[in-house]
Amino acid sequence: MPGFEIFGDEEKQEVLQVLESGVLFRYGFEGQRGQQWKVRQFEQAFARYTGADHAQAVTSGTAALKVALAALGVGAGDEVITQGFTFVATWEAILDCGAVPVFTEIDHTLNMDPADLEKKISPKTRAIIPVHMMGAAARIEEIVAVANRHGIPVIEDTAQAAGARLHGRHLGTFGAVGTFSFDSVKTMTTGEGGMCITNDEALWQRMDQYHDHGHDHLPNPGGRGGEGRPFIGFNYRMMEIQGAIGLAQLAKLDGMVAAQQQNKKVLREAASAIAGVQFREMADPAGDSATFLTFMLPDKAKADTVAAVLGDAGAPAIRWSENNWHYYPRWEHLLEGKTPCHDGWPFVVQGKRRYIYDPQALPNTVAILERALTYQIPVQLAQEQQTTICSAFAQAARAL
Repeated sequence: MPGFEIFGDEEKQEVLQVLESGVLFRYGFEGQRGQQWKVRQFEQAFARYTGADHAQAVTSGTAALKVALAALGVGAGDEVITQGFTFVATWEAILDCGAVPVFTEIDHTLNMDPADLEKKISPKTRAIIPVHMMGAAARIEEIVAVANRHGIPVIEDTAQAAGARLHGRHLGTFGAVGTFSFDSVKTMTTGEGGMCITNDEALWQRMDQYHDHGHDHLPNPGGRGGEGRPFIGFNYRMMEIQGAIGLAQLAKLDGMVAAQQQNKKVLREAASAIAGVQFREMADPAGDSATFLTFMLPDKAKADTVAAVLGDAGAPAIRWSENNWHYYPRWEHLLEGKTPCHDGWPFVVQGKRRYIYDPQALPNTVAILERALTYQIPVQLAQEQQTTICSAFAQAARAL
């Protein structure tokens, strides 16, 4: 799964060019850097790769969400709908804008349920953030159709799905903005880093401005200083070293996805021997980036049994229902409104709690994930690891 598995001379050479120039900052220093503009080049390459008109590099996938939300004008009193199975960054970015996260159920794609989305839209809904969890597409065309009927922009959280497609079209290009993460465990990685893509030039300009303290970058594209500031912003700038690594990793992305698809095929075939197994639904199996293999058992008891056998056999599965980072009922800081702010912000405004989150609000999500078992798919699957996992699946099949 992580791109660091195949770090090589390509990454080293790109980084060395930055170090030899001595310029780590993405703007300015024209005389010193020569023609080394790694972040700008990475943006251009990523836009070409995904088929988007514009790309804006930022410091993380979380920052990408925040920049996209800010550029869309989301603020205090607004509601933003996302799903109850996602990394906490999705709703942290919403809260950080002053908006209120509203959560939908997932369906058997393990992504946003379009039918439940329709129920959660209110007059306060300002944006919708479906998440392409674990490298595979949400029902994004249905989700965008729902959003369009209500005139609401969609931000595709594609943090876990770089390189994934739906019927040949890159995920992240269906909504108003697509956001990506390149952190240390992503299929392509820059250690930390993120990207926003869009076909809307005005929206891209707002993201470009917001990510660098509001600077408009107009008099001297690529430079910095002397330009105006149409509004306040913040600092989410990517460094040149990250851009350099990104260029090398992006060139390898399709190869990494192909390797993951092959490795997943082997493990999926072995897992299919387990009685009653139901694999995650795929909107487009050919477009899956294959970062994870997920299957469900008929009920929680059987999932518990299989999980115990797999663990004893040296191949423990991920149990999302026991995960504190991605699973709504275990987000205790959200459910309990925990904050470092003395006045309770963003959960409390002027002494009044803004929103109460019920830990039992998403029963369908719970019912799916408590039966689910998941494996990360490496880019390089060692024969020993493959043998261990496949043997564990065979033991689990005998146990049922």
